[in-house]
Amino acid sequence: RINLGVMMSANSKPRTRPALYSAGILIIFGVVAFGVVDNSEKAVAQDGPPPVQEVDVVVVKKETVTDWQTYSGRLAAVEKVEVRPLVAGTITDVNIHDGQLVKKGDTLFVIDPRPYQAQVERAKGQVAAAQARAAYTKSDWERAQRLIAENAIAKRDYDEKNNAALEASANLKTAEAALDAAKIDLGHTQITAPISGRVSRAEITLGNIVNAGAGAAPLTLLVSVSPIYAEFNADEQTYLKYINRLGNKATVPVDLGLADETGYSRRGVIQSVDNELDTTSGTIRMRARFDNADGTMVPGLYARVKVGGSEPYAALLIDDAAIGTDQDKRFVLVVGKDDHIVYRPVALGNLQGNYRIITSGLEEGERVVVGGIQRVRPGEQVLGKIIPQNDAQARNAH
Repeated sequence: RINLGVMMSANSKPRTRPALYSAGILIIFGVVAFGVVDNSEKAVAQDGPPPVQEVDVVVVKKETVTDWQTYSGRLAAVEKVEVRPLVAGTITDVNIHDGQLVKKGDTLFVIDPRPYQAQVERAKGQVAAAQARAAYTKSDWERAQRLIAENAIAKRDYDEKNNAALEASANLKTAEAALDAAKIDLGHTQITAPISGRVSRAEITLGNIVNAGAGAAPLTLLVSVSPIYAEFNADEQTYLKYINRLGNKATVPVDLGLADETGYSRRGVIQSVDNELDTTSGTIRMRARFDNADGTMVPGLYARVKVGGSEPYAALLIDDAAIGTDQDKRFVLVVGKDDHIVYRPVALGNLQGNYRIITSGLEEGERVVVGGIQRVRPGEQVLGKIIPQNDAQARNAH
């Protein structure tokens, strides 16, 4: 701290104020200049080569992959039945509730069986009468056969008895057929599940009268649960290149994902391919079969279908996030043997999850930058930290 006031000494006169100001300014400039020189020396001392950047890299390896084609479709039941009454009558019992799982043969509805039981009893009576008539005429004809051998009966009488026996036998068969029909009608009063599956709801409830036949109102809808179909349309190129292998009895794998899923949680196979191509859309209808033992998939749901489009083959895979875009080119940054960054154009194949197939531009064993890409430039020296492919995927996901 410099006092610019009046400075006095024993043998001197007081200095004037302007002179004192000049001396103070010179001292201040000297201090500042000393600081500047000192800081400049420190900056020169710290100046040197920049530190080497550390980047995450993965070693390119070949893996076995399968090309996939993705489509949109809908789930459909393998079996679907509209349950209709086969006899007319009054509904006396309803044994289902909405959405119930039933087994084949379970009783769903009951129609009043009493009228049909009466028909069965009447038919039984007619059968009994026909049996008696057939037994009598048969015995009478056998007697006529003995008499005709002894020439003790006219040929006309013999023919009449033979005809009566044949007619009685025919009437017996008619009566027995009527009894069978009556029993069938009686059985139809118990409306059972023709397949195992899930019912919708009872469209006609207790006490209502129903008609019979294909034109009758359905009682409920029954659909099978497992397996289940996914129906979709595939393009012509996919069919010609991949799906047509079905003619050689090859199995084409299919993966399925629902609307609330990001991946494909279920694996199935192609079940059938339509017999003609739709010329308007250029697609062909296909159907894939999937297990649905837990019953979570129901007909009509939207489905994402991924069809296996090739035989498994070895390919180079890298994380798709490691691929950059340079105008119309795709590239990756490779750490060379001298630890310098190399710009490498690449040709891309299909996407395999979060990984991309590289068809050209890379060799197995090369190191590709997957972390810190924005911090480095081609030609720059770096320190490559090798990480597994799955770690790179997890890092880029966040």
